[in-house]
Amino acid sequence: MIRLVGGEVRKLFTTRLWLWMALGAIAVTAMFMSFTVALDGAEGNPSPPLSTPEGQRNLFGVAGASGVFVLILGIIGITGEFRHQTVTPTFLATPHRGRVVTAKVLTYALAGIAYGLVVVAFAIALALPWLAAKDIDISLSANGIPGALGGTVAGLAVYAVLGVGVGALVRNQIAAIVGSLVYLFVIEAFAASLPTIRDYYKYFPGGANSALTGTTQPGTTLLEPWQGGALLVAYGVVFAFAGSWLAVRRDVS
Repeated sequence: MIRLVGGEVRKLFTTRLWLWMALGAIAVTAMFMSFTVALDGAEGNPSPPLSTPEGQRNLFGVAGASGVFVLILGIIGITGEFRHQTVTPTFLATPHRGRVVTAKVLTYALAGIAYGLVVVAFAIALALPWLAAKDIDISLSANGIPGALGGTVAGLAVYAVLGVGVGALVRNQIAAIVGSLVYLFVIEAFAASLPTIRDYYKYFPGGANSALTGTTQPGTTLLEPWQGGALLVAYGVVFAFAGSWLAVRRDVS
Protein backbone atom coordinates (compact mmCIF):
# COMPACT_ATOMS: atom_id res chain seq x y z
CA MET A 1 0.00 0.00 0.00
CA ILE A 2 2.87 2.38 0.78
CA ARG A 3 4.21 1.83 -2.73
CA LEU A 4 0.81 2.55 -4.25
CA VAL A 5 0.36 5.71 -2.21
CA GLY A 6 3.85 6.83 -3.23
CA GLY A 7 2.90 6.30 -6.86
CA GLU A 8 -0.27 8.35 -6.43
CA VAL A 9 1.69 11.15 -4.78
CA ARG A 10 4.04 11.25 -7.77
CA LYS A 11 1.04 11.40 -10.11
CA LEU A 12 -0.41 14.26 -8.08
CA PHE A 13 2.73 16.35 -8.52
CA THR A 14 3.22 15.44 -12.18
CA THR A 15 1.15 18.45 -13.25
CA ARG A 16 0.62 21.87 -11.69
CA LEU A 17 -3.05 21.22 -11.01
CA TRP A 18 -2.32 20.85 -7.28
CA LEU A 19 -0.76 24.33 -7.29
CA TRP A 20 -3.67 25.98 -9.10
CA MET A 21 -6.14 24.33 -6.75
CA ALA A 22 -4.09 25.52 -3.76
CA LEU A 23 -4.05 29.07 -5.10
CA GLY A 24 -7.80 28.86 -5.69
CA ALA A 25 -8.36 27.65 -2.12
CA ILE A 26 -6.32 30.56 -0.77
CA ALA A 27 -8.13 33.07 -3.01
CA VAL A 28 -11.57 31.87 -1.90
CA THR A 29 -10.51 31.97 1.73
CA ALA A 30 -9.25 35.52 1.29
CA MET A 31 -12.44 36.59 -0.47
CA PHE A 32 -14.85 35.21 2.12
CA MET A 33 -12.80 36.44 5.04
CA SER A 34 -12.54 39.90 3.47
CA PHE A 35 -16.31 40.06 3.06
CA THR A 36 -16.81 38.90 6.63
CA VAL A 37 -14.49 41.52 8.09
CA ALA A 38 -15.58 44.34 5.78
CA LEU A 39 -19.28 43.79 6.51
CA ASP A 40 -18.84 43.41 10.25
CA GLY A 41 -21.34 45.65 11.98
CA ALA A 42 -22.94 46.77 8.74
CA GLU A 43 -26.64 47.57 8.88
CA GLY A 44 -28.76 44.56 7.95
CA ASN A 45 -25.90 42.09 8.40
CA PRO A 46 -27.41 39.12 10.29
CA SER A 47 -24.03 37.57 11.15
CA PRO A 48 -22.77 37.92 14.73
CA PRO A 49 -20.19 40.68 15.34
CA LEU A 50 -16.52 39.73 15.17
CA SER A 51 -16.13 40.87 18.76
CA THR A 52 -18.18 37.82 19.84
CA PRO A 53 -17.01 34.18 20.03
CA GLU A 54 -19.62 33.22 17.41
CA GLY A 55 -18.41 35.89 15.01
CA GLN A 56 -14.79 34.84 15.42
CA ARG A 57 -15.62 31.19 14.80
CA ASN A 58 -17.53 32.21 11.68
CA LEU A 59 -14.56 34.25 10.48
CA PHE A 60 -12.16 31.32 10.62
CA GLY A 61 -14.81 28.78 9.62
CA VAL A 62 -15.30 30.40 6.21
CA ALA A 63 -11.96 28.88 5.22
CA GLY A 64 -13.91 25.63 4.92
CA ALA A 65 -15.45 27.02 1.71
CA SER A 66 -12.17 26.16 0.01
CA GLY A 67 -13.22 22.51 0.23
CA VAL A 68 -14.62 22.80 -3.29
CA PHE A 69 -11.07 22.86 -4.63
CA VAL A 70 -9.94 19.68 -2.92
CA LEU A 71 -13.20 18.08 -4.01
CA ILE A 72 -12.34 18.90 -7.62
CA LEU A 73 -8.76 17.77 -7.07
CA GLY A 74 -9.98 14.38 -5.88
CA ILE A 75 -12.40 14.06 -8.78
CA ILE A 76 -9.71 14.82 -11.36
CA GLY A 77 -7.28 12.53 -9.58
CA ILE A 78 -9.35 9.48 -10.51
CA THR A 79 -11.39 10.58 -13.55
CA GLY A 80 -8.17 11.69 -15.23
CA GLU A 81 -7.18 8.03 -15.33
CA PHE A 82 -10.28 7.26 -17.40
CA ARG A 83 -10.07 10.40 -19.53
CA HIS A 84 -6.46 9.86 -20.55
CA GLN A 85 -6.77 6.06 -20.73
CA THR A 86 -4.08 5.49 -18.10
CA VAL A 87 -6.46 3.45 -15.98
CA THR A 88 -5.78 0.25 -17.94
CA PRO A 89 -2.02 0.13 -17.26
CA THR A 90 -2.70 1.26 -13.70
CA PHE A 91 -5.03 -1.68 -13.08
CA LEU A 92 -2.71 -4.06 -14.95
CA ALA A 93 0.16 -3.04 -12.70
CA THR A 94 -2.06 -3.55 -9.65
CA PRO A 95 -4.79 -6.08 -10.56
CA HIS A 96 -6.51 -5.59 -7.18
CA ARG A 97 -8.46 -2.49 -8.21
CA GLY A 98 -9.78 -1.87 -4.75
CA ARG A 99 -6.22 -1.28 -3.53
CA VAL A 100 -5.73 1.33 -6.25
CA VAL A 101 -8.83 3.26 -5.21
CA THR A 102 -7.86 2.93 -1.54
CA ALA A 103 -4.41 4.34 -2.34
CA LYS A 104 -6.05 7.29 -4.10
CA VAL A 105 -8.36 7.87 -1.14
CA LEU A 106 -5.40 7.91 1.28
CA THR A 107 -3.33 10.13 -1.00
CA TYR A 108 -6.02 12.74 -1.48
CA ALA A 109 -7.02 12.64 2.17
CA LEU A 110 -3.42 13.58 2.99
CA ALA A 111 -3.55 16.24 0.29
CA GLY A 112 -6.74 17.59 1.84
CA ILE A 113 -5.02 17.83 5.23
CA ALA A 114 -2.11 19.69 3.62
CA TYR A 115 -4.50 22.10 1.88
CA GLY A 116 -6.35 22.59 5.15
CA LEU A 117 -3.15 23.49 6.99
CA VAL A 118 -2.25 25.97 4.25
CA VAL A 119 -5.62 27.77 4.25
CA VAL A 120 -5.73 27.80 8.06
CA ALA A 121 -2.26 29.37 8.21
CA PHE A 122 -3.31 31.91 5.60
CA ALA A 123 -6.55 32.66 7.45
CA ILE A 124 -4.63 33.33 10.67
CA ALA A 125 -2.10 35.53 8.90
CA LEU A 126 -4.90 37.53 7.29
CA ALA A 127 -7.25 37.79 10.26
CA LEU A 128 -4.94 38.75 13.12
CA PRO A 129 -3.58 42.06 11.78
CA TRP A 130 -6.95 43.02 10.29
CA LEU A 131 -8.79 42.43 13.57
CA ALA A 132 -6.04 44.25 15.46
CA ALA A 133 -6.55 47.23 13.16
CA LYS A 134 -10.24 47.17 14.14
CA ASP A 135 -9.30 47.02 17.84
CA ILE A 136 -10.83 43.57 18.24
CA ASP A 137 -9.08 41.35 20.77
CA ILE A 138 -8.78 37.73 19.73
CA SER A 139 -7.11 34.64 21.16
CA LEU A 140 -6.48 31.66 18.92
CA SER A 141 -6.78 29.37 21.92
CA ALA A 142 -10.22 30.54 23.05
CA ASN A 143 -13.80 31.07 21.89
CA GLY A 144 -13.90 27.74 20.05
CA ILE A 145 -11.38 28.94 17.46
CA PRO A 146 -9.16 25.83 17.77
CA GLY A 147 -12.21 23.74 16.92
CA ALA A 148 -12.99 25.92 13.91
CA LEU A 149 -9.42 25.64 12.62
CA GLY A 150 -9.17 21.90 13.26
CA GLY A 151 -12.60 21.36 11.75
CA THR A 152 -11.51 23.19 8.61
CA VAL A 153 -8.53 20.88 8.18
CA ALA A 154 -10.63 17.77 8.80
CA GLY A 155 -13.38 19.00 6.49
CA LEU A 156 -10.98 19.52 3.60
CA ALA A 157 -9.59 16.02 4.08
CA VAL A 158 -13.09 14.52 3.88
CA TYR A 159 -14.01 16.63 0.85
CA ALA A 160 -10.95 15.28 -0.95
CA VAL A 161 -12.12 11.74 -0.17
CA LEU A 162 -15.60 12.65 -1.40
CA GLY A 163 -14.02 13.83 -4.64
CA VAL A 164 -12.32 10.50 -5.20
CA GLY A 165 -15.54 8.65 -4.43
CA VAL A 166 -17.65 10.80 -6.75
CA GLY A 167 -15.05 10.48 -9.50
CA ALA A 168 -14.94 6.70 -9.17
CA LEU A 169 -18.74 6.54 -9.32
CA VAL A 170 -19.25 8.85 -12.30
CA ARG A 171 -15.92 8.36 -14.14
CA ASN A 172 -16.76 11.13 -16.63
CA GLN A 173 -14.64 14.08 -15.54
CA ILE A 174 -16.81 16.91 -16.83
CA ALA A 175 -20.03 15.35 -15.56
CA ALA A 176 -18.53 14.72 -12.11
CA ILE A 177 -17.16 18.25 -11.74
CA VAL A 178 -20.21 20.05 -13.12
CA GLY A 179 -22.57 17.86 -11.11
CA SER A 180 -20.62 18.52 -7.92
CA LEU A 181 -20.56 22.27 -8.50
CA VAL A 182 -24.29 22.34 -9.22
CA TYR A 183 -24.92 20.41 -6.03
CA LEU A 184 -22.71 22.64 -3.88
CA PHE A 185 -23.74 26.03 -5.25
CA VAL A 186 -27.34 25.42 -6.26
CA ILE A 187 -28.90 22.51 -4.39
CA GLU A 188 -27.23 23.16 -1.05
CA ALA A 189 -27.79 26.92 -1.40
CA PHE A 190 -31.52 26.33 -1.86
CA ALA A 191 -31.56 23.79 0.97
CA ALA A 192 -30.01 26.34 3.31
CA SER A 193 -32.40 29.15 2.36
CA LEU A 194 -35.80 27.65 1.59
CA PRO A 195 -37.99 27.58 4.72
CA THR A 196 -39.65 24.29 3.72
CA ILE A 197 -36.42 22.29 3.71
CA ARG A 198 -34.05 24.47 5.73
CA ASP A 199 -34.47 22.28 8.80
CA TYR A 200 -32.93 19.38 6.86
CA TYR A 201 -29.88 21.32 5.66
CA LYS A 202 -27.95 20.24 8.74
CA TYR A 203 -27.92 16.70 7.35
CA PHE A 204 -26.38 17.78 4.03
CA PRO A 205 -22.59 17.59 3.58
CA GLY A 206 -22.35 21.38 3.60
CA GLY A 207 -24.39 21.62 6.78
CA ALA A 208 -22.29 18.90 8.40
CA ASN A 209 -19.13 20.75 7.43
CA SER A 210 -20.45 24.00 8.88
CA ALA A 211 -21.30 22.20 12.11
CA LEU A 212 -17.82 20.65 12.21
CA THR A 213 -16.18 24.09 12.11
CA GLY A 214 -18.58 25.46 14.72
CA THR A 215 -19.95 28.19 12.47
CA THR A 216 -23.47 29.57 12.66
CA GLN A 217 -25.92 30.44 9.90
CA PRO A 218 -28.82 32.83 10.51
CA GLY A 219 -32.15 31.00 10.51
CA THR A 220 -30.52 27.57 10.28
CA THR A 221 -30.02 25.06 13.08
CA LEU A 222 -26.89 22.92 12.75
CA LEU A 223 -25.68 19.77 14.47
CA GLU A 224 -23.12 19.74 17.25
CA PRO A 225 -19.52 19.87 15.94
CA TRP A 226 -18.83 16.21 16.76
CA GLN A 227 -22.09 15.17 15.12
CA GLY A 228 -21.32 17.20 12.00
CA GLY A 229 -17.85 15.68 11.84
CA ALA A 230 -19.18 12.14 12.22
CA LEU A 231 -21.80 12.72 9.53
CA LEU A 232 -19.29 14.24 7.12
CA VAL A 233 -16.90 11.33 7.64
CA ALA A 234 -19.81 8.94 7.01
CA TYR A 235 -20.46 10.65 3.67
CA GLY A 236 -16.80 10.29 2.76
CA VAL A 237 -16.67 6.62 3.72
CA VAL A 238 -19.88 5.76 1.84
CA PHE A 239 -18.78 7.46 -1.37
CA ALA A 240 -15.27 6.04 -1.17
CA PHE A 241 -16.59 2.52 -0.56
CA ALA A 242 -19.19 2.81 -3.34
CA GLY A 243 -16.57 4.11 -5.77
CA SER A 244 -14.17 1.32 -4.87
CA TRP A 245 -16.91 -1.31 -5.15
CA LEU A 246 -17.90 -0.17 -8.64
CA ALA A 247 -14.30 0.21 -9.80
CA VAL A 248 -13.73 -3.46 -9.01
CA ARG A 249 -16.78 -4.59 -11.00
CA ARG A 250 -17.04 -2.29 -14.02
CA ASP A 251 -15.24 -2.62 -17.32
CA VAL A 252 -12.56 0.06 -17.72
CA SER A 253 -12.43 0.04 -21.52
